[in-house]
Amino acid sequence: MSSAIPSPSPIRGSTAFAGVLGDPVRHSLSPVMHNAALASLDLDWVYLALPVAADRLATVVQALEAMGCRGLSVTIPHKQAVAALCRELSPLAERLGAVNTLVPHPQGGWFGTNTDVEGFCAPLLEDGTDWQGRRAVVLGSGGSARAVAAALVELGFADIQLAGRRAAALEAFRQDCAAWAPQLRPLVWTAETDGLAAELATADLVVNTTPLGMASASDSGAASRCPLSEHELDALPPSCWVYDVIYTPRPTELLRRSSQRGCRSLDGLEMLVQQGAAALRLWSGRTEVPVGRMREAALAALERCG
Repeated sequence: MSSAIPSPSPIRGSTAFAGVLGDPVRHSLSPVMHNAALASLDLDWVYLALPVAADRLATVVQALEAMGCRGLSVTIPHKQAVAALCRELSPLAERLGAVNTLVPHPQGGWFGTNTDVEGFCAPLLEDGTDWQGRRAVVLGSGGSARAVAAALVELGFADIQLAGRRAAALEAFRQDCAAWAPQLRPLVWTAETDGLAAELATADLVVNTTPLGMASASDSGAASRCPLSEHELDALPPSCWVYDVIYTPRPTELLRRSSQRGCRSLDGLEMLVQQGAAALRLWSGRTEVPVGRMREAALAALERCG
């Protein structure tokens, strides 16, 4: 049994702050996760959820830098827009055109980087699996799919099938990523086509980046949906890993059904924890941060919500 999560330190006049920018952010697990870590590190910091509308983003980012903010996480819908507000971008963030972490720049302003790639890779590397030369199928072509594609390239995948509903969006994605992901192949995926099942049959890893299956307070049936049909699920080989970037509910319908077919499953909670830990290392300058505490706090928060 794990020890109790340390209580946050009292907020004083000397307390520094970090936070997460998004719209909305009221359901974000990042504050509970980061505040547990800050208490374990005995840092006199607090981490806040900071809702900001798109038309106020530039003003807020500039104001937070002036106020001495120690670091920022960036979530939907600001990951692309905030990149243009940075003094400098990491090579990865520049390549992706998306920033999820802001670090104070030593010359003023912000340094923008992306820890989603590191967060996605972490659970796939945990047991020492060699992904070199493997095949992946990625469902969806939105913003998170780009970070997933970059992670798969970094892991050494030889073939990445990108399945989406809109041909124009798929082609634009392919062109944007062609220089660094030549192994990316688009596939238009509709109920009328059967090509996806054939791709799934030889996949080593399937990643869902669509919101299908995410629990929703406004839609009672949302959590029971699955991005793959029964026919497509039946095509999955038992040796395949299935990774859903969604983590509410746990398990998602995709992971529940694929596990029944013998597949190994991963959800997005560990990605959230690991990308947050990577960001905290950058903000604090610490090489070791309490990843276990962050995971425990996130799980406890999910259990309370459930």
